[in-house]
Amino acid sequence: MTVVDLEKGAPQDAPQDARQDAQQDAPANAAARTSLAADPVTLADVPRRIGGVTRSGVLSVSGAAASGLCVAILLFGELAPFSGALGFFVTAYLSFLGIYAVLTGLEEDGQAVRDRVMTVVLWSAGGLMFAALTMVVGFTAWRGREALPHANFFTQDMQAAGPLDPLTHGGIAHAMLGTLIMIAIALAITVPLGLACAVYLNQIPGRFSRFVRTIVEAMTALPSIVAGLMVYAVWILNLGMQKSGLAAGFAISVMMLPIVIRAADVVLRLVPGTLTEASEALGAPRWRTVWHVVLPTARSGLATAVILGTARGIGETSPVLLTAGFTAALNADPTSGPMVSLPLAVFNFVKSPEPTMIARGFGAAAVLMALVLILFIIARVIGGRGPGHQNKRQARRAARASRRDTTRFAELHTPGLDLFETGDRHDSGESNEPGGAGNGAPTPGAPAADNGEQSPRDDAPTTGNGEQSPTDDAPTTDNGEQSREDNAPTADNGEVPPQGPAPADGASAPQGPPAPDHETRTGGAGGQNTDPATGDSH
Repeated sequence: MTVVDLEKGAPQDAPQDARQDAQQDAPANAAARTSLAADPVTLADVPRRIGGVTRSGVLSVSGAAASGLCVAILLFGELAPFSGALGFFVTAYLSFLGIYAVLTGLEEDGQAVRDRVMTVVLWSAGGLMFAALTMVVGFTAWRGREALPHANFFTQDMQAAGPLDPLTHGGIAHAMLGTLIMIAIALAITVPLGLACAVYLNQIPGRFSRFVRTIVEAMTALPSIVAGLMVYAVWILNLGMQKSGLAAGFAISVMMLPIVIRAADVVLRLVPGTLTEASEALGAPRWRTVWHVVLPTARSGLATAVILGTARGIGETSPVLLTAGFTAALNADPTSGPMVSLPLAVFNFVKSPEPTMIARGFGAAAVLMALVLILFIIARVIGGRGPGHQNKRQARRAARASRRDTTRFAELHTPGLDLFETGDRHDSGESNEPGGAGNGAPTPGAPAADNGEQSPRDDAPTTGNGEQSPTDDAPTTDNGEQSREDNAPTADNGEVPPQGPAPADGASAPQGPPAPDHETRTGGAGGQNTDPATGDSH
């Protein structure tokens, strides 16, 4: 098969008719290429918009919702013998999703249709959950609105109030204090044990850790009445202790412990392994890596794990009833005497037929939700933000630490501390005058030569033309070259003999005895090696 280029025409070996057709079609092909080049939008890829609200999207959702409602009305009112409010809403919603998918498919491809439909489903689920939460909180607060405005409801107990007394008498102070004491005991037991167990499961994998993880996962589904019966049998029946808030705290901790361990284990798994590897590469032991790297990184998630366990334990009723009993009086001693909690007080209030007691029950439930919210806020403040995000207090603390490090580094690198000095300045023959370089550099305060330039060395004689001689008092040979050492005559074998003491000004230097033939002295006075270029002694 022969490929024909539209610009070049038909190949030469093609038949005459084919070449003529190619020549005739060449202007049309050139016009088509010109039109495509003039309109590049048709060839460019247009990205699809993922988020945001568009007019077509709003119209599609509105039209699909109206159509789904009409379909449900037709099915439940005219066409089918359907009935029930739940079935009506389910049918309307499913019809809405189907019609919305059809309307979206008229403008978008299949991937966009699936994306739009799943977005609607997720928004619907979120709205449903928010509506349910609002309904629960609003209904509880509305039913307890009669008891909440009274101050005695928060400061008195029910010891002197009966079912027929008005709301101006009695309160839930005993239940609030009992709940706080029980949950404090449970948190004191659960938080260290739960976090330690989660760290063990995360940092020490093995056969025993898998066994512990299996037991923890099984305990998450443990019925609360079983935990209460276990504490009741061990603490009260076998050990002979009385019902108290301490026993109730033990039972609540049994319910909270698996929740905290499981949630904390999941959070610790999300810590990047590169952080622990970097810490261990710097030489930190395992416990220090966990304490300074792993736990601070997962602090926000660990606070959430503690909140989940607290929410599970603070609403328990049956373990408290079995282990702490019930009382209408205020008891602040968790080790002796019965104690009541807010869930147990709500249960006893709402089962009464009196409207005032029912109002007290809903008011106590509203206080319980507010207490959980306060504990959640405290935990979020303690937990802080996620990894990589600092609040103002943490940023100020990091800035102070940086300033301390800067000051410490500046003290280590002060100008008076010479980290590169390897010997004594007096032993090396260097000058003690300030500013001396000691490496042949000009010394401050040195006399200047005749030509105005500074002489490299102090008291250096100059030649007749105003230039400094190469070396102080250095004699020259017959050919005008300088001898190898300053004031150093050579021996018979050409070696430099050792020098004697330095001569006085204007006096000739005394010569020492010649060096033996088997010894070679290359240094100056005192047997020290002298650099010919700089004059420094080593």
